[in-house]
Amino acid sequence: MRRGRYGPAAGALVALATVSGCDTLSARSDEVTAEVIRFERALVAGRVGRLCAALAPATREELEQSAKSGCVPAIGQAIEEQELPAAGAVRGVDVYGDQARVLLEQDTVFLAHFSTGWKVTAAGCRPRPQRPYQCEIKGG
Repeated sequence: MRRGRYGPAAGALVALATVSGCDTLSARSDEVTAEVIRFERALVAGRVGRLCAALAPATREELEQSAKSGCVPAIGQAIEEQELPAAGAVRGVDVYGDQARVLLEQDTVFLAHFSTGWKVTAAGCRPRPQRPYQCEIKGG
């Protein structure tokens, strides 16, 4: 019975897999951050079409149903009523598989990964002690 035949090689593969896993998490975090920055730039510029395109399907549907209108007028109204204020700089990013949370100076944005990339599932979110976030835009 041979023991240790693949010991050093197996150790190297484990180390490589560990480093690759970190790179993947870092890349996903960078993708999430980039999407939120694009979302925030569109918000500041009033590019409501871009904001609607950034929303996850269920979030867009919930917004349209709540406003009883299409996404563009609904999100435009949310901006006008200060329900979706400009959020400022990114302060932190947490990625958990296909879900992410981005902490900004004045907001928290949640995202999910789809085949088309990262999409916003909730925005205009404020933390509440011992309770879930309160979000102005969210999916059903």
